[in-house]
Amino acid sequence: MKNLFRYFKTSPEIIRLAVMMYVRYPLSLRQVEDLLHERGIDVSYETVRAWWNRFGPVFAAEIRKTRSATMRIGPQWRWHLDEVFVRINGEVHYLWRAVDHEGEVLEAFVTKRRDR
Repeated sequence: MKNLFRYFKTSPEIIRLAVMMYVRYPLSLRQVEDLLHERGIDVSYETVRAWWNRFGPVFAAEIRKTRSATMRIGPQWRWHLDEVFVRINGEVHYLWRAVDHEGEVLEAFVTKRRDR
């Protein structure tokens, strides 16, 4: 397997950190630049964008591959139903959410009555 990071002066750990921060959290490129600067890493937001364009699909494929491998091991995929009371325009509504074992919301539904 060829080294994806061979022409880059920055270490692969920093590149992976910057790309994953941009992907995982709702941050802009400039916010990622600021967070890295606070950690003592001086890179431009344009550099983070270039890293995202080059390494984002590769990291996404790795994540998909590991997720599918863990899903094939056994029936570990689970979901549960959450009920949350929310106020919309001063009225109490019921928010029903189907959440999987990783915490991702699969489906959401809002009703005025609880028994629907």
